Amino acid sequence: MSVPDYMQCAEDHQTLLVVVQPVGVVSEENFFSIYRRICSVSQLSMRDSQRALFIRYRHHYPPENNEWGDFQTHRKVVGLITITDCFSARDWPQTFEKFHVQKEIYGSTLYDSRLFVFGLQGDVAEQQRPDVAFYPSYEDCSSVEKRIEDFIESLFIVLESKRLDRATDKSGDKIPLLCVPFEKKDFVGLDTDSRHYKKRCQGRMRKHVGDLCLQAGMLQDSLVHYHMSVELLRSVNDFLWLGAALEGLCSASVIYHYPGGTGGKAGSRRLQGSSLPAEAANRHRPGALTTNGINPDTSTEIGRAKNCLSPEDIIDKYKEAISYYSKYKNAGVIELEACVKAVRVLAIQKRSMEASEFLQNAVYINLRQLSEEEKIQRYSILSELYELIGFHRKSAFFKRVAAMQCVAPSIAEPGWRACYKLLLETLPGYSLSLDPKDFSKGTHRGWAAVQMRLLHELVYASRRMGNPALSVRHLCFLLQTMLDFLSDQEKKDVTQSLESYTSKCPGTMEPITLPDGLTLPPVPFTKLPIVRCVKLLSLPTSLRPQKMKSLLGQSVSTKSPFIYSPIIAHNRGEERSKKIDFQWVQGDVCEVQLMVYNPMPFELRVENMGLLTSGVEFESLPAALSLPAESGLYPVTLVGVPQTTGTITVNGYRTTVFGVFSDCLLDNLPGIKTSGSTVEVIPALPRLQISTSLPRSAHSLQPSSGDEISTNVSVQLYNGETQPLIITLENIGTEPLEKLEVTSKILTTKEKLYGDFLSWKLEETLAQFPLQPGKVATFTISIKAKLDFSCQENLLQDLSDDGSSVSGFPLSSPFRQVIRPRMESRPSNAPEGSKTGDLSHLKTRALEGVCG
Repeated sequence: MSVPDYMQCAEDHQTLLVVVQPVGVVSEENFFSIYRRICSVSQLSMRDSQRALFIRYRHHYPPENNEWGDFQTHRKVVGLITITDCFSARDWPQTFEKFHVQKEIYGSTLYDSRLFVFGLQGDVAEQQRPDVAFYPSYEDCSSVEKRIEDFIESLFIVLESKRLDRATDKSGDKIPLLCVPFEKKDFVGLDTDSRHYKKRCQGRMRKHVGDLCLQAGMLQDSLVHYHMSVELLRSVNDFLWLGAALEGLCSASVIYHYPGGTGGKAGSRRLQGSSLPAEAANRHRPGALTTNGINPDTSTEIGRAKNCLSPEDIIDKYKEAISYYSKYKNAGVIELEACVKAVRVLAIQKRSMEASEFLQNAVYINLRQLSEEEKIQRYSILSELYELIGFHRKSAFFKRVAAMQCVAPSIAEPGWRACYKLLLETLPGYSLSLDPKDFSKGTHRGWAAVQMRLLHELVYASRRMGNPALSVRHLCFLLQTMLDFLSDQEKKDVTQSLESYTSKCPGTMEPITLPDGLTLPPVPFTKLPIVRCVKLLSLPTSLRPQKMKSLLGQSVSTKSPFIYSPIIAHNRGEERSKKIDFQWVQGDVCEVQLMVYNPMPFELRVENMGLLTSGVEFESLPAALSLPAESGLYPVTLVGVPQTTGTITVNGYRTTVFGVFSDCLLDNLPGIKTSGSTVEVIPALPRLQISTSLPRSAHSLQPSSGDEISTNVSVQLYNGETQPLIITLENIGTEPLEKLEVTSKILTTKEKLYGDFLSWKLEETLAQFPLQPGKVATFTISIKAKLDFSCQENLLQDLSDDGSSVSGFPLSSPFRQVIRPRMESRPSNAPEGSKTGDLSHLKTRALEGVCG
């Protein structure tokens, strides 16, 4: 026997093996539709007994394994069901002949067989045949399950006859020696009359009868036979069959202790003597005897419990049986399957460490030279068994080995899709998820070196599959989540590979759905660059909106009553932290400052970096950055223009790095500092540019306050002299200017000036209002110097220290500009050291601001 069945479990010793195969040309869809219906009849209660028969179906079974049917009867093919298409009576003889040829393959062990014919109608189909069933089509075959039940009952009759025949002690008859295939040549020429030989024959036959009893649903009898077999075989050192007897004893005990089964089919099996299905119960007559003539009562349970192994003894006997199997090179498959069965039992007992010892032994069992497909199957099953006992990382290791086996160099057509699928299944075992959010918490789980290797293998497998978008997604994930563990050279290699891939298929923020339903989320590059601080900036002073003020300097606002509500009190702190106390203006360029850091050992080029906003329509103006290698915190200003009014929220930023488009949300950035992310956008405001006819002064008269704009112009006047100041008003915005108010004030407190120092007339200017965008208006201010020199001796010194000025404040527009003129210097013809009485000119610091 060379082909192991990795799905074997202890309760399979109780089953009868039935092979279901197609004859001739049958479509795969039609075959498996009938095969699934056949498999649904996996157990049946016999009509004349309280025993249940369990069936194990296979659609493929190696004929050489059938030769081990005497060693363990559950390996023997006892039933054959064939499915065929036949649409013409002329084809029927040939079809029936193929059925007989198929029977000959398993003929030495078959109890019964059936042929299901689909499509044939007429006289041939109306003939009653015990081994043939005719159906018009694959849809019109409602009696398939009933035919299978009848077939199973016929198998039971044959099984019972063989069991009774083998179990009857016929004095004087020679008991045949049962052998496995490789033993036959070893017993040629032995003395068949020796006591040793007879004990060997008796022990093997007892073991065989135990197998038949177990299959026939007689658990107590099988335990008795197995115990007797163990004693006989141990006395003659028949180790191979002693191991089989011990394994049979273990299987019967497992069936007793774990009626739900150990193969993962919970609830699909029933213990002998348990309640039967209602249909089967109706068939029983009150007081009916079992097949062996014994009325079932509690004595059977007492006897079964006496001969049954305890859960601990089951594992000890498995170990002993496996040690005997290991003495025979040709019993490698039997040894391997026994290890698998023991592991399934230990998994139910939650004894993981002992189960791992059995699995470790199974790994090193030397079988024949396996094909690549068989290696893949072996490693996959080992992975599933390790997963079953909770060894997740070990399970992932063997599944990864199976994935690599799918693309072994010896395979003509490597299975890259199967390799990729198996690699994905290894991710949980290595504490790896393909969702970048799982890595944003700051704590890394698992071995980073192994995880990086696995991600590289996913990249390579997806590329060989012909899916470049998948390769880009995995490379992005590798770079984003494993950046802290990559060496400088690895960072360069990964980014070069990424740029090579994205030149053909750019990285996007769209989720990728795989054929098996798994969805790969997008991977934003929040670490390229790393953002440490986000700050929304107020508009420049010249564009900053201001509340309108009256001549008295009071703000124009509507007062509202203060109402306290405890319902919303808990939200105010959060709202206050997010809401900014300044405003942005519709149509004006707004700025957000980021403090970024480049963690790469080379210059990082960031293309198309812009803002992500919500709440109002916003035009983001992208910027391009070039950050030095491993730079410190570097300020970056992102700009945009709100197109509508309302409340705008800055949610994050978008970048293009190495050909990958990323949308980075502030909520997903760890350790980021922000003073708020929400600001109010008010409607577009008028914008006014003011210029004067006087030259600009090099010195300011006084520091400007934070909410006004000032400039200084200078003028030089003699006492009594008058000079006009022409102020030009240009509307450089998009809104019309409707009102203009001009005011003045004297900044000096020494009252050296008197009379109308400044005078103007606004009638001609106001006639041009409202001033449309792009239009220009002018108005003239008359500056007149009039000083009193009669009372002050140190006036010259005072005039050098102080002066006079006039300031104007706007009332008609929330936006304004203020200009402060100042005199540049003293006149060149001023006499040095002049006294008060002969002062012929003066220096004035005049107009401070005009606005509209």
